[in-house]
Amino acid sequence: MQKNIICVACPMGCGITVELSDSGEILSVTGNTCPRGAEYAKSEATAPVRTVTSTVRALGGMRPVVAVKTVPDVPKGKIFAVMDAVRALEVKAPVHIGDILCENIADTGSNLVAAADLDAE
Repeated sequence: MQKNIICVACPMGCGITVELSDSGEILSVTGNTCPRGAEYAKSEATAPVRTVTSTVRALGGMRPVVAVKTVPDVPKGKIFAVMDAVRALEVKAPVHIGDILCENIADTGSNLVAAADLDAE
């Protein structure tokens, strides 16, 4: 089996081809111009992950929401479960960049952290 991937590890945007065995084992990676591209393509072909960014409702803050992101990235197939958990979450101000707002969100092993400061009213 063959997967064609456009690399996003750097601005080059290489077209990378990953050749997989029937069992999903990587046989070859071609088309990358740097080692980061090869690693990205291997990960994307076997276990794709994404950073989820969103906002969470904030109570008593200068704004009604605070920006958040997942750390580390979550499996691509769990994005909808993560977003369901994000929609159900409310936090109280103040919030500081890096604060963990939800540990192990949606059983992904990733934390939801604040990506911005939010002062209390």
